[in-house]
Amino acid sequence: MSYKIEPLPNSYAHLGEGPHWDVEKQSLYYVDIEAGKLLRYDYQEDKVYHSKIEGVDLAAFVVPIEGQNDKFVVGDGRRVVVVSWDGISETSKVDRVLFEVQPDEQYVVNRFNDGKADPRGRLFAGTMRYVGDEFKDRWGELYKYEKGGKVSVVKSDVGISNGLAWNEKSKKFYYIDTTDYEVKEYNYDFDTGVPSKPKVVFNLRKSNPKDNLLPDGLTIDSEGNLYVATFNGHTIYKINPSTGKVLLEIKFPCKQITSAAWGGPNLDILYVTTSAKFEQPAPAGTTYKITGLGAKGLPMSKVQL
Repeated sequence: MSYKIEPLPNSYAHLGEGPHWDVEKQSLYYVDIEAGKLLRYDYQEDKVYHSKIEGVDLAAFVVPIEGQNDKFVVGDGRRVVVVSWDGISETSKVDRVLFEVQPDEQYVVNRFNDGKADPRGRLFAGTMRYVGDEFKDRWGELYKYEKGGKVSVVKSDVGISNGLAWNEKSKKFYYIDTTDYEVKEYNYDFDTGVPSKPKVVFNLRKSNPKDNLLPDGLTIDSEGNLYVATFNGHTIYKINPSTGKVLLEIKFPCKQITSAAWGGPNLDILYVTTSAKFEQPAPAGTTYKITGLGAKGLPMSKVQL
């Protein structure tokens, strides 16, 4: 297969994450977590816009809000906030706090990490220990926000809450806790938003535990194949979750691959975020586009408030 990997112009994010393709805007939104920034790649202009969210230190994910133009939910520490951004301005503003989790003093070292909306507009987002050892202290949780304001815990005992994807055809939900070194598949009730019966469909452990790959973000194509980013592996793995077979290994010129999302007019371009954290050399932190993969994604969902 002859696919092509190209950097997006001026796309650097020190800790790029949370890519979301907005079909209506023909734009890729993503975050620079530790800079508290939102970024938008405009497909027509082939240009990336950067915006600092006023008063926000951490921006873990960004998901547009259904029916509200230029409004987004963003993970800020242990809060999820509603942010206004026109997609161009160099600063953006918090409108209000949507909800906050883990208020106990013990969890002040926690922060939100990855977040996405399921196909019914429910927000799924999870936390991780931000200061200390998240592999030892599994203080994270995965949460679900439903239209009208109900927030519930989907899963506790989480190290680093990460990749999320859904398959409506097979009624499955896919979830990554990086500290488990694996991708889990759940049965998923789309009426209730309840996952059940987890099983491992992709194991990234190596014979030497020091070599274990760290699964990060996750996306899915229209055929149900998963694309798993590895934070320490230079690679996105395309896998068939029914068989666990690796169908393709997409290699990058930087080590820390954080997440991926399908976009473009035909949803056949895979956009990939990376990280320059821990003093990684250039081109770490670049956001890439991959063409020629011979696959298509599914439209991403917005959050319903």
